[in-house]
Formats: sequence, C-alpha cells, structure tokens
Amino acid sequence: MVRAVIVSDMLRGFLEEGYPLYCGSEARGIIPNVQKLLDRELKRGSRIFYLCDHHVPNDPEFKMFPPHCVEGTEEAELIPELSQYPGDIIPKKTFSSFYNTPLDKRLKAIRPKTIVVCGVTTHICVLQVVIDGRNRGYEVEVPVDCVASFDKKAHFFALDYMEKVLGARLIKPAAKVRSPRFEIPDSWLNGETADVYFPRTVEILRKEGINPVATMEVFPRRAGILCGIEEVKALLAEVLPKDNREVWALSQGEPFEKKEVVLRIKAPYQSYGTYETAYLGILSHCSGWATAARECVDAAQSIPVISFGARHVHPSVVGIMEYSAMVGGCAGCASTAGAKLTGIKPTGTIPHALIIILGSTAKASIAFHKHMPPEVPRIALVDTFEDEVRESVTVAKALRGKLQGVRLDTPSERGRVTADLVKEVRAWLDLEGFKDVRIVASGGLDPERIRYFIDEGAPVDIFAVGSYISDARPIDFTADLHEVEGRPIAKRGRMPGVTPNPRLKRVM
Repeated sequence: MVRAVIVSDMLRGFLEEGYPLYCGSEARGIIPNVQKLLDRELKRGSRIFYLCDHHVPNDPEFKMFPPHCVEGTEEAELIPELSQYPGDIIPKKTFSSFYNTPLDKRLKAIRPKTIVVCGVTTHICVLQVVIDGRNRGYEVEVPVDCVASFDKKAHFFALDYMEKVLGARLIKPAAKVRSPRFEIPDSWLNGETADVYFPRTVEILRKEGINPVATMEVFPRRAGILCGIEEVKALLAEVLPKDNREVWALSQGEPFEKKEVVLRIKAPYQSYGTYETAYLGILSHCSGWATAARECVDAAQSIPVISFGARHVHPSVVGIMEYSAMVGGCAGCASTAGAKLTGIKPTGTIPHALIIILGSTAKASIAFHKHMPPEVPRIALVDTFEDEVRESVTVAKALRGKLQGVRLDTPSERGRVTADLVKEVRAWLDLEGFKDVRIVASGGLDPERIRYFIDEGAPVDIFAVGSYISDARPIDFTADLHEVEGRPIAKRGRMPGVTPNPRLKRVM
C-alpha cells in the first residue's frame, strides 16, 4: 500500500534567517530529520508532495501576517537542503493544503491509506493538513521531530490536539541506546540470587535423571516499555545448550501490553530452571524504570529529559537504573556507571556544596570552568544564595559567554520551580544578551509537573527527573511452563500450549 508524505512549507521564507516569518533555530533543527524521513519513505516507495505557500502581492492573509512567500520570490522557494528529493511541488494560497489545490485529486489517484505530515508550522499549516486529511478518512502520521513552530506553546497544543482529538498517530523518535556487553556475575550463575526452590528443583530432576525440553513463557501484569531483555539474553546465552535452544523475545525498548508474552524459552529445563528469579527480576525492575522514563519523555514532548535519580537507589544498581531510563527515552544521565553502559558522557551541573564552600555561585562557576575539561558542559545551579534571576545573570556575566546553561532547583520551602520563574529567568538572560544559555528545570518533577510547564509555555530546555524514575514501581513479570516435550500443559487459570504472539522474534 503506497504512502504519501506531505511536506508543509519547508521554504526559505520560513527557514532562513532574515525573512519576516523566519521560524527560528528550532525549526531549522528539523531539517536533518526531514531529510532522513524522506530517505526512508522514498525507499519504501512513498510519494512526496511539497505544499508551498505561494501568495500574490496583495494576499488577504497579509492583513494578519507580514507579506511573505510571494510567488516569484526567493522566499517561496523550497529550501536547498530538500532540493535533491523528488516530489510534486504544489503551490497553495491558504493555510489548507487541500483548498483550491490539486492535492486531493493527486492523492485519490494513488489511493494511499496513510499520509505522513511534516514541516512548519505545527499549529497552523501542519495542523490544517492533519484536519483535512482526517476529514477525508486518511490515517495520518506526524513524526514529532519533523515538525516545528515559532510558538512553542502552540506547537505542543497542536500536537496534543492532533493525537487526542483528531486521532493522528504521533511518531516519536526511538531511543538510541547501544547494547552493552553484560557480564553475568558468578552469584547469578551458581544460584545464590535465586529463590532457593528453583536450584532445589533442578537438583531433584538431575538426581531423578529427568530433563525434558520445556517451553517457558514470560508475561507482564501491566503494560509498559520492555527493558532488561538484552541482559536476560546474555544470561541465557551462558546457560542454554547451543545445540538445543530456542529463545523468542520482543526487542529492547518496545512497548508491551498487559499479559502479552514478551519472552519464550524452549530448552532442556535443567539448563535454565535455576534462573527464573534472575530474569524475572531483571525485566521487572528495568521495565519499571524504562516505563517511568517514557512517561516523562512523552509528557515533555520534544524537550530532552535527563535521569537524575542515582542518589535514590543502591549504588550496586545505579548503572542499570540509568541505562533503563535511557532505554525509556531519557537523553542522558548523571552517573558515570549509567553513561558507560550507554556509551555517552554523564551529565551534571554544580552541587550546592561547592557553591557554599566557595561562598558564591559565581566563584564556584569560575572554579568549575577553570578546572573542568572543555567537553564538560558549563551548567550552573542558581538557587543557593540569591534570587534565581539575579544568580543566573551574575554567573552568565562572570563566565563571559562560556556559560551554557542554568539549572533551577528551587526547594519546596521556597515554592519550587514555577513556570513564571522560568519565564522570568529567560527574559532577563535574553535582555542581558545571553540568549544561548539554556534553562534546566529540576526538583521533584513527574509527568504531571512536566505537563504543567508545557501547558504554561515555560521555556524549559531540559527537564532533570530524579525519584519519579528511580523510585518507579517494578512491573511484575510471571513465568509459566506451557509445553513439556512438545505436550501442551499449564497450571489452572492458564491456557495450555504456546501462546501466539506474532511480534516475537527469534533471538537465539
């Protein structure tokens, strides 16, 4: 089934600085994403349609917006970055890509089931494409990293409206987390961490000379994001016989439904019976952390979320907790252990301790800049001694253009970080000439609090989330035998035989 990609207004007038309706650096930031989207869609045979503002000099729209993208001018040209991608260029004179254009006729000619919408601006022409497309019965996909607007609050409102009212499918970029080489500890392999009845069961079967090929299936008690499966695969690779094993699983980072089979093991039971406690525990905790992270990432829309929860868990699990958070979609983490697992650099600011010992945020920031290597981001904590606005500006001036960000972490005793505070800090930084200094919000954040900032249009650049992720409730996973030597079997309350799940892929 052919797909159609509608590229809205990726024109020089909207994406090149100096024109009256330039949408800003964030809009330019989607250009590489749109290029990748077009590469993918062209490979699968999709048709591309460029819908382009093409106004006459006295267009009525100019009563609301400055004159822009007038036909025959450079403003109305497709940006050079997209010129290499084949497609139909369709001029339009209104917000709608369908009204008084040949788009409707051309779509009917190829009869796509799905249209993919990208471009600018999210809350005006992109939204209108989604409305028109849904009204015509098309399934609509909107890759959220391929749309942008000059108004962040309106951008997020439009995305929410597309999904919840219009029924469009928002496509969010997959978390790119490498799969590290997991070392399996001897304490796992010798059964020390297992519920004792499992190694005892294996011992009894061994002494009885019974070792049937058995099929075990693993499913969750609630929906979530799968994490830990790579570590489980490393464990199973150590213990299952290479010439007599089948392992089927969902992929790391995939969503799963309640009671959906996420893992199936078929091998001689004695080879894996001891390790049920281990693989269930891995999946339970890691999927719980990843699911909580995804909830925060979804709430934050396209704003990066950083895991800051290392201080809330036992040091022996810090690395795997933060790795799980990044599988869930976090863009970074605070600990070196977590960063090593994902192949990135840890993210941090300046603690209150350094500021208090040196006597001021400016002195602490200067010392940090002096002694830390250049690749470490210069992000200052700005709520220790003075008003956050004053400290932000003071530190920015002290670092003379080297400050990259400020972190707001106002404690609850002082009213927490608020949307108004973020707006005020942004306004004063801009007024003083520090428009490139980013704002990091932290302090008891959860999805609800993140949505509050989004809804209020607070110009947060990064959310740092701690305990909501680190304290996440594990997702209970259950393992049941469903076949023994090819014979369907199950305990009461379960269906005997292999449970169909076409999403499972054979991994071993």
